[in-house]
Amino acid sequence: MQKAMQPLDSRLMKAYARQPVSFVRGRGARLWDEHGTEYLDAIAGVAVTSLGHAHPEIAAVIAEQAGLLLHTSNVFRIDWQERLGQRLCALAGMETAFFCNSGAEANEAALKLARLHGHRRQVARPQILVMDNGFHGRTLATLSATGNPAKQRGFEPLMPGFVRVPYDDIAAVHHAAAQHGDIVAVLIEPVQGEGGIRLASPDYLRQLRSLCDRHGWLLMLDEIQTGLGRTGAWFGHQHAGIAPDVMTLAKALGNGIPIGACLARGPAADLISPGQHGSTFGGNPLACRVGCTVLDIMESEDIPGRARQLGRRLLNGLQQALHGHPDVLAVRGQGLMVGIELNRNCQDLVGRALAQQRLLITVTRESTIRLLPPLICDERQIDDIVTRLACLLESASAAQAGAPAAGQLAAA
Repeated sequence: MQKAMQPLDSRLMKAYARQPVSFVRGRGARLWDEHGTEYLDAIAGVAVTSLGHAHPEIAAVIAEQAGLLLHTSNVFRIDWQERLGQRLCALAGMETAFFCNSGAEANEAALKLARLHGHRRQVARPQILVMDNGFHGRTLATLSATGNPAKQRGFEPLMPGFVRVPYDDIAAVHHAAAQHGDIVAVLIEPVQGEGGIRLASPDYLRQLRSLCDRHGWLLMLDEIQTGLGRTGAWFGHQHAGIAPDVMTLAKALGNGIPIGACLARGPAADLISPGQHGSTFGGNPLACRVGCTVLDIMESEDIPGRARQLGRRLLNGLQQALHGHPDVLAVRGQGLMVGIELNRNCQDLVGRALAQQRLLITVTRESTIRLLPPLICDERQIDDIVTRLACLLESASAAQAGAPAAGQLAAA
């Protein structure tokens, strides 16, 4: 077991329950700590470094652009921003783009579009339909839209203007429509990431699209975690064959460089006018050039197709390896976005995975292991994730039962 680092006299706010490991370099799906110990990354910075760590083409672009121009402000035209906006809109079938710095900011832009849409329709107090167990960010507005009381606790009063319904339940949406005449938009994740890797059925999303059309609501899809190849398609909603009115992106778009985007079409495309919204750093030349490079690589290497293929391998491997395990309730996912739901609180497994298996994982909703490996993993690394997780759960189960823990480091 790795010896815990002695922390510095930290002046950081205690916003994170950090693991006692500090990484100093990475390459692809691998990371090394300050002691030279190698780890296998199965979370990609929570779906951020989809093209892996220290991608040479991205590193070269960052270095070149840093020596040319980083920031001018949105008072002026930004060529790389216009290029990225054109490419994302063409890829997603959208019409306009707004750039910011994070997923939460992208969702803030979407919420403001919904309010503007409501006021344009003469709705004095517009409401937005959101989902139980959804997660959309930690600003006050996105936290209010989030369906997790534990994350909201202590920040009341929350922002009004949200109607919450169960996820993947079209009857609940119909009921809400009958009860609330001031709904103007729906905000939903095609797959709930923080919610435990819960998938919305294609038929549900298609019915939701039809219902939005009937009522004049905006269908707003939070694709911050599911977008850009993660589910085996460019965007998660494409599995259902629908198109949103508003879509938010972030995470993988910058492969570690902060960037977010809010895309719109149809009635939502021209809602924003000068002075109504903005971002000091949003869409700067560095972030947008990196975003263009990310798209170049994903297109040339068919990264969504790769994620689809590797996702099947990961899901099938885990289902076989964990079949009959007494602690495992379900193994589910789409593409390289996989959850393993256990019958107990398993937050301790994050530290165990680091110490025993040199594997990076996360736990969400207290009982679901969430896997978000880089989309550039090879088959051997995917199989290695399966092997290490099986060893981890065997060790944890033995420890729960009071037996000596197995948990030896799986062969790399």
